[in-house]
Amino acid sequence: MKEIRIGGVPEHFNLAWYLTLKEKSFQKEGINLRWKNYFGGTGAMNKGLREKEIDIAVILTEGILRDIILGNPSKIVQVFVKSPLIWGIHVASNSSFQSLSDLKGKQAAISRFGSGSHLMAYIHAKNQGWDTTKDLKFREISDLEGALKGLPIGIGDYFMWEKFTTKPYVDNGVFRRLGNCPTPWPCFVIAVRNEVLEKDPKSIKTILEIINQETKQFKKLPNIENILSNRYNQKTEDVREWLSLTEWSQDQLNETIVLKIQSQLLSINLIDKIIPMETILYKI
Repeated sequence: MKEIRIGGVPEHFNLAWYLTLKEKSFQKEGINLRWKNYFGGTGAMNKGLREKEIDIAVILTEGILRDIILGNPSKIVQVFVKSPLIWGIHVASNSSFQSLSDLKGKQAAISRFGSGSHLMAYIHAKNQGWDTTKDLKFREISDLEGALKGLPIGIGDYFMWEKFTTKPYVDNGVFRRLGNCPTPWPCFVIAVRNEVLEKDPKSIKTILEIINQETKQFKKLPNIENILSNRYNQKTEDVREWLSLTEWSQDQLNETIVLKIQSQLLSINLIDKIIPMETILYKI
């Protein structure tokens, strides 16, 4: 049996992977797919791909694209979630900040440099018309847990993370959400190390076929709202709203979108060049 290692965030977006693993769908095809949770998000997964800790990552689009440009020996094989990710912009409930404009020049808490929370802080700053060279400061806090502990005691001033994941902490009064910042492109893609693509593209194709079958029917699964609510500590009405906004994909990333993301990253000096599509995308 072939062993392949995959990483992703332990969030509701990835429940389809958990269900297929629980059903032993991959093992039935001779693949021992081993899942690793990355609480630190995209920056940690990029490191995992580079260091061969994992073979596949279910990862934020802009984060892996930037890291490929910076030398990560991996390629995007497919979009996983084609709808935008809605980033909530949070402050501690005891904070004096009341509006997004109050955050200009303040310290963004990020999981790590190169993470989604890092890159989206730039996108948010640009949307606000800030000078990204002067009005952005950063403080690494590892993950959501780090932000929950850090923001109330002044470690970082604001924190960007997926809106529905943080909703329970807004409800219980740890965070206040000042606004949202949706990604202007599909949010999650599936990336694979080049070495694995060269050696065993057949197994990757099988894995994609299995997960795509699951995501096609995901919203129609019996009791799916309650399963999501219980597993991820979410209110049923929040799960219902999230499901209505979220669309999975079984297709490769569009080249026009790849160019848009590269152009955006270039405009805020997070990359210094635009690279060819064949360096980024791989057609299974």
